[in-house]
Amino acid sequence: MAAALASSRCCCSRPSLPPLPTRGRRSVARCALSGGEKRNSFSWKECAISVALSVGLITGAPTFGSPAYASPLEPVLPDLSVLISGPPIKDPGALLRYALPIDNKAIREVQKPLEDITNSLKVAGVRALDSVERNIKQASRALNNGRSLILAGLAEPKRANGEELLNKLAVGLEELQRIVEDRNRDAVAPKQKELLQYVGTVEEDMVDGFPYEIPEEYRTMPLLKGRATVDMKVKIKDNPNIEDCVFRIVLDGYNAPVTAGNFVDLVERKFYDGMEIQRADGFVVQTGDPEGPAEGFIDPSTGKIRTVPLEIMVDGDKAPVYGETLEELGRYKAQTKLPFNAFGTMAMAREEFDDNSASSQVFWLLKESELTPSNANILDGRYAVFGYVTENEDYLADVKVGDVIESIQVVSGFDNLVNPSYKIVG
Repeated sequence: MAAALASSRCCCSRPSLPPLPTRGRRSVARCALSGGEKRNSFSWKECAISVALSVGLITGAPTFGSPAYASPLEPVLPDLSVLISGPPIKDPGALLRYALPIDNKAIREVQKPLEDITNSLKVAGVRALDSVERNIKQASRALNNGRSLILAGLAEPKRANGEELLNKLAVGLEELQRIVEDRNRDAVAPKQKELLQYVGTVEEDMVDGFPYEIPEEYRTMPLLKGRATVDMKVKIKDNPNIEDCVFRIVLDGYNAPVTAGNFVDLVERKFYDGMEIQRADGFVVQTGDPEGPAEGFIDPSTGKIRTVPLEIMVDGDKAPVYGETLEELGRYKAQTKLPFNAFGTMAMAREEFDDNSASSQVFWLLKESELTPSNANILDGRYAVFGYVTENEDYLADVKVGDVIESIQVVSGFDNLVNPSYKIVG
């Protein structure tokens, strides 16, 4: 049986559940347009967690019967709270940028107005361009004023590359200004994406080595000490509009090294290649339950299921907490570094009553964060998030039970994987 997680598939009806807003489609690359669930057994455990998710969607309650007076640890970067205050961040790229282990306010002050362009473009017609122009001027001013501080924050081996990127960013801001002056609204978003990629790469170049020691009991496990990007190609069945789709996923080993390392190791074993999607119910898309009685990956070296501990990085902490939910730790108001905010948030499925039972089953959340705001639902701090779908995430809503994962391939960051077990026993 698939590991229990926050799913709505059970005997319980959802008459009071508010409908999820329809996500608008955009033009995306690498999805080819063309001209019975694996296990359908009922589990009371799944039903219970489904009701809990519904309650969380409706009420925003963090947990059942949980007091709400515990205080989180003091954030390491309190000055940045001003930059990221407001509604929950839903963009996966922005979530990944803010999740980097860096302390450089100057680059954040360039990043924020560039991200705000997205909200400016929500205004109808060319009137939006007036707000975009203000965003551009704010970002340009922040870049000019903070350039020396940004350069000082770069890791020494990456300083030359960072300086080159800052030059490209300055030129790109000038180009974006001309786009606005030409009143070419359609060209704004692509240029914004390009500039934010420069910003994100500069921020990654500020990370100098892996920032903390992993607990001794997990140090010999496959670990992702940094980030990696994978492409997951899915064969979409029974859909006249979509044939194949490639989902790009960024895995964050800075905040979930054990969880992300386990996944990359399984990817290199081709564990997921040819596997069907096993759940797709409007709340989650899930896979990773292999054929046979086992509910996870059987390690050939031991003949037993390989499991990983629950791994949660709290905003302000220097290292993740392991083996316990934030609720169990009494940290009811703690903010997770990788929240369940974005459509396509990727996390490990596990048995609801066993924190350390995750193995190979993964899920992607399909929801809008307004319905389950960050750290006001039952998922943050209970399940280990370790990545986000950053390209073609909208098409996750089209994935159905029985669709096939043709392949998952690491396209960057493979060198960050340490202790790969697939090299020892294939």
